[in-house]
Amino acid sequence: QVHLVESGGGLVQPGGSLRLSCAASGTIYHVNIIEWYRQVPGEQRELVASITQNGITDYADSVKGRFTISRDNAGNTVYLQMKSLKPEDTTVYYCHLKTWRSDVGWGYYWGQGTQVTVST
Repeated sequence: QVHLVESGGGLVQPGGSLRLSCAASGTIYHVNIIEWYRQVPGEQRELVASITQNGITDYADSVKGRFTISRDNAGNTVYLQMKSLKPEDTTVYYCHLKTWRSDVGWGYYWGQGTQVTVST
């Protein structure tokens, strides 16, 4: 089993910065993509950012220019650097790992979630 451990959430003022971390451990055969999601109560889950095995990144329009996703290949850790935070960024952020194994198929793993609150 793959286990994801998240950290870095907290309370920041508007315009502040925060860095989320997602550390993966366990039996990982092939990582296809790592993603950060967020979900505000009453709204649909939103894909915030993603990074592929070969380093290709993608961002939601709402966070482009403010959020940066990066991957530490050696440490199996993915980061989400958030700057210029806005109150609308307030929600729970989840790390999602998508893997492939030929004898099993696709694997989907979620972190426990970390709360980000942007408020005065």
